[in-house]
Amino acid sequence: MKRLIYILLGINIIAHAVMLISCENSMEKVKQFVDYDTISGLMAYDVEIIRSDSGRMTAKLIAPMMRSLNDNDSSMLEFPKGFVALMYEGDTTPSAKISGDYGVHYERRQMVIAKRNVVVENIETQEVLETENLFWDQKAKKIHTGSMVKISSPDKVIFGDSLTANESFTRREIFGIRATIEIDEDE
Repeated sequence: MKRLIYILLGINIIAHAVMLISCENSMEKVKQFVDYDTISGLMAYDVEIIRSDSGRMTAKLIAPMMRSLNDNDSSMLEFPKGFVALMYEGDTTPSAKISGDYGVHYERRQMVIAKRNVVVENIETQEVLETENLFWDQKAKKIHTGSMVKISSPDKVIFGDSLTANESFTRREIFGIRATIEIDEDE
């Protein structure tokens, strides 16, 4: 009979590990087989990570695939197949959404870098930022990009060279504005 060992490890953000073991070996033999000190990274699928402050959810990250890479100097979470991050401010309805085709989260620096088809949406105001690269400083609660930006709102579209904003995209500064196009809803 084949012996099967299934191990599902929660990432340190979730702060717990669940082990499902199906075999006839003792725990000591399993520990010898799986040397955790030699595992430099893990991979997980259909991931949902929740960030909270004083018991209140402040952010939720959803991704189809995540790699956790650790070494002595740094640890990072990579989202090679894209991600969606939802920000919450006080209730259970998200106030902002950030998504991209690729992302990486540097845990110690609390920095997220999003690339390719990056979209930031303020759900309340229906304003949408589109760009190719975005840096999200979670500690400062700010986002910025040096890439071209397109900001769409219900009444206008703005094109610019770069941008800085708060993470919920309610306050922002656009640099090198190239065009502002007013949208007339009567047309």
